[in-house]
Amino acid sequence: MEPDRAPEGVDGMEIALRQAATSTNASIELATQQAFEDFWRAEHLAVARALAFTLGNVQLAAEATDEAMARAFQRWARVGTLENPAGWTYRVGLNWSRSILRRRHRRAPVWLAQPKAHHDVPVFDPSISRAMQQLPAAQRAVVVCRILLNQSEQQTAALLRIRPGTVKSRLSRAINQLSTSLAHLDPKEQQS
Repeated sequence: MEPDRAPEGVDGMEIALRQAATSTNASIELATQQAFEDFWRAEHLAVARALAFTLGNVQLAAEATDEAMARAFQRWARVGTLENPAGWTYRVGLNWSRSILRRRHRRAPVWLAQPKAHHDVPVFDPSISRAMQQLPAAQRAVVVCRILLNQSEQQTAALLRIRPGTVKSRLSRAINQLSTSLAHLDPKEQQS
């Protein structure tokens, strides 16, 4: 199934409603549901166009619009009372898409770009293991979650039961220490 096309007989609003209903498992009163459906019909296309224009990527904008509409539906009791629910929905879609783009463009440290062995299993330089072992366990856990598993700050914080700010500081300290310990793996350092 193509991501930008809904299954036959199912329109985008139904998909957004199903996603929100599934994720929240909450029953929405008929009047509230009708108010959201009216909002969706009136604003969905405008939000999608605004996001497409802002992002310059129609596919990402469509995904961001669906995500933002699903979140608006989940919180409709509050969002529906806002002065500008479409503005709120646009902002949620924009923030979501920026997060996705950051993840896509996050460059792994040079020392993680190791050659692959048989069946795409990475072969790590032994010095990486030694450098990782020199880190405190708490910093190692953050490096593994954020870099190797590509988890977000929020996901890492929830997984490790720490605050997002703690994730940032531990990752920063670990990257600084690893970059120093593994400078010999950086091609720029080898040219000097």
